[in-house]
Amino acid sequence: MLIDDVKIMINAGNGGKGIVAFNKNVKSLGPTGTSGGKGGSIYVEGVSDINALHQFRSRKKFSADDGGDARGQFRDGKDGDDLIIKIPVGTVIHNLTNGGKVEVNKIGEQILIAKGGSGGMGNFHFRSSRNTTPMQSQPGRPGEEFEIRFELKLIADVGFVGLPNAGKSSMLNQVTKAKSRVANYPFTTLEPSLGAYYELILADIPGLIEGSSAGKGLGIKFLRHIERTRILFHFISVESADPEKDYKMIRNELGLYNEELLRKPEYLFLTKSDLIDNSTLNEKLEILTRMNPHTTTVSIKDEASIKKIEKILNKIKDDKLAL
Repeated sequence: MLIDDVKIMINAGNGGKGIVAFNKNVKSLGPTGTSGGKGGSIYVEGVSDINALHQFRSRKKFSADDGGDARGQFRDGKDGDDLIIKIPVGTVIHNLTNGGKVEVNKIGEQILIAKGGSGGMGNFHFRSSRNTTPMQSQPGRPGEEFEIRFELKLIADVGFVGLPNAGKSSMLNQVTKAKSRVANYPFTTLEPSLGAYYELILADIPGLIEGSSAGKGLGIKFLRHIERTRILFHFISVESADPEKDYKMIRNELGLYNEELLRKPEYLFLTKSDLIDNSTLNEKLEILTRMNPHTTTVSIKDEASIKKIEKILNKIKDDKLAL
């Protein structure tokens, strides 16, 4: 199961305490108490694995190491080790404690999300001409502590959208040899599936239903994944009694969620074209072409129609490489 929205608690390390100490060497005087080590900070790092948030399914609290206490004789405490949490590229990090928000968009990108506490100063740092034997020292400062929400928004070149059973998963399997589950589910696939077509990442977004933008079904959960796709492949089955209504419904849900989705380039595919006669097929194709000139019929059982999709994907790939 894809984990794409999770909350955790994070604690950066506390700083070590400074100490009061004096020189132990014969005929030597003066304070030697130095500072505690700084606490470890917490970073996130972007990785390509979209399942990286699965680590938070059962573990909800993450802490970096505390800094070590000072040890006298001018020996500072050891700094605590930083903690690096690996999360998928495309994850938005919401700081629920202070309202901050940041996102990871590149593999290997590291972002500080909780700073470790500084170490306390020992009495060596309080010496002066008037205070040659200072007895002051400081405790370490606490590390930052936050409640964090990780929200994954897939970054894909092409997003497959449409009603349940429109043939999206079958087509993804066909053109990428991905292994998404295919069946006549009443509410379709329960999580996005990804496939690669050469340099392109294709995402099969689970089927939307009317009311998705308002949270009906699982739609609101998956609409956010469509936000990050550059181009939409919209699938409508020839089995639809009213393809025009279906097309408008999906477009309406996209627009209600985010009007920017309506401005993305869109290709429209009338799927399962082998299931009806040519006269009915052409009638439905004509209706949809009036709404979107980039409309074509496809069937996973028709090699020529698969080639049409591959031709479109090749153009998208070439355009991407030219950027």
